Amino acid sequence: MSTDVYSSPLSERYASKEMQFIFSQDMKFRTWRKLWIALAEVEMELGLSQDGKPRITQEMIDELKEHAEDINYDVARAREKEVRHDVMSHVYAYGQQCPKAAGIIHLGATSCYVGDNTDIIVMTEALKLVRKKLLNVMKTLADFAEEYKSQPTLAFTHFQPAQPTTVGKRATLWLQEFCLDLEDLDHVLSTMKLLGSKGTTGTQASFLELFNGDHETIDKIDPMIAQKMGFKECYPVSGQTYSRKVDTRVANVLAGIAASAHKMSNDIRLLQHLKEVEEPFEKNQIGSSAMAYKRNPMRSERIASLSRYVMIDALNPAITSATQWFERTLDDSANKRLSIPEGFLAIDGILDLCLNVTDGLKVYPKVIEKHMLAELPFMATENIMMDAVKNGGDRQELHEKIRSLSMEAGRNVKELGKDNNLLELIAADPAFGLTLEELKASTMELSKYVGRAPEQVDAFLSKVVRPILEANKDALGMTAEINV
Repeated sequence: MSTDVYSSPLSERYASKEMQFIFSQDMKFRTWRKLWIALAEVEMELGLSQDGKPRITQEMIDELKEHAEDINYDVARAREKEVRHDVMSHVYAYGQQCPKAAGIIHLGATSCYVGDNTDIIVMTEALKLVRKKLLNVMKTLADFAEEYKSQPTLAFTHFQPAQPTTVGKRATLWLQEFCLDLEDLDHVLSTMKLLGSKGTTGTQASFLELFNGDHETIDKIDPMIAQKMGFKECYPVSGQTYSRKVDTRVANVLAGIAASAHKMSNDIRLLQHLKEVEEPFEKNQIGSSAMAYKRNPMRSERIASLSRYVMIDALNPAITSATQWFERTLDDSANKRLSIPEGFLAIDGILDLCLNVTDGLKVYPKVIEKHMLAELPFMATENIMMDAVKNGGDRQELHEKIRSLSMEAGRNVKELGKDNNLLELIAADPAFGLTLEELKASTMELSKYVGRAPEQVDAFLSKVVRPILEANKDALGMTAEINV
C-alpha cells in the first residue's frame, strides 16, 4: 500500500475483501468480456451472416472464451492513452489476444452494453452479499433476543424510565427493522434486470441493420443475453442506459439498512452509558489515550458514523436519476463511479460491525436490576393502591395520599440524592394498612411488570424470524473480523 497518495478508508479499514472484489477492476473487465462472449454467441445462434456466410463462427467464440480471464491490462492502458475511450481500448486489447474474433467483438453494441450491464451485474452480486450478511446479523440478534427474552429491564420513552420491558423484547425491535430491510432488499433483488443491447438511443437500430430488418429475430436478442448472463430478463425499454431510477432503488435499500443499524447502535451506546449492556471489548483494547479506565462503545459509534454516510449517499442516485436528459447525459458517470461502490463498501463495513457487536453483546443483570428497583416503587403505585382498597381503604383518598408521597420520594431522590423510599413512606401511613414486608412481597417481583414481553419474543421469533433463517440456513454461519 502506497503511503504517499490518498487511499479510501472504506478499502483500508472497513469493507471486506469479498465486497472489494465485487467492485474491483478485475470483476468489471472480466464481466465485460463475458458480455462480449454472450453477445457474439447470441448473434451466431441467431444466424448473423454476411454475403451468405456465417459472420461469427464457433472458432471465434472459443478464442474469446480462451482469453476471458487473462486480461492484458498493459495493452488496454496504453491504448486508452491514445484514444481516450475505455471501452474501445479494451475491445482493442481483447482483439490483440483474439485475432480471429477481433472483428466481431462488440458488434452492434454501444459502450453502455458492457458498462451498464456490468453495473447491474455488479450491484446484483453486491446485494447478494449484503443479503447474506444481513441474515447473519438477524441470526445473532434472534439468538440474543431468545436468551434474554425474560430478563426484565426498564423501558424508556423520551429516555425517561417507563413501564418495564425485557432485554430480549428490546432486541426484537432492532430485529424487526432488519426484517423490513430484508423484505425491501429481496424485492429490489428480484426485480433487477439487464439493460440488454439496445444501441445508442435504445432503439436497436444497429441490429435492425445487422439482421436486415428482421424484427422477429431482433426480439430474441435481449432475452438470450439475459439468459446467458444469469438473469430472467432485460428492461423492456431504455434510452442509451438503463433507467438511473434503478440505482436509486438500490441505494434506498442500503440507506434503509443503515438507518436500522444506526438506531440499534445508538440504543447500545446509551445502554453502555447506563452500564446495562456493553459491546465487545477486547483484552488489549484501549478506550482512551488519556483515561485508561474508559470502555468506549467505539464499534457502535463507527456503525452510526458509517450509517450516516450511507443514508446521505442515497441522495446521489436520486438526484442523478432526476437530472438525466432525454435518452442520456454523461453527468451520471463520475457521480455513479463514487456513490454506488462506496455505498456498498460502507454498508458492508456496517454489517460486519453489526455482526461483531450483536454476537458479543454483554448484559449486566445486576446493574439492570438496580436501576429497576430504583424506579419500581413509582411504577407499583397502582398495584399498591388496589391492595389497600381491598383492605378497606377509600380509593380517592388513597390516590391523593400516594400522589403526595410519590412527590416526596421524588424530591428525596432528585434533591437529596437519597434512595427511593416511597415504600417506607407508604408503610408508615396507616391509611394503606400495609406493612413494609407486605409491600415488598407484593410489588418487588420484577417479572410482574413486563407484560407479555417474553411471549411476544417467542411469537415473533417462531412465526417471523426463525422461518426466514431456516429458509436461508445455507447463508448462515458467518463471523466478522474487524480490522480496527
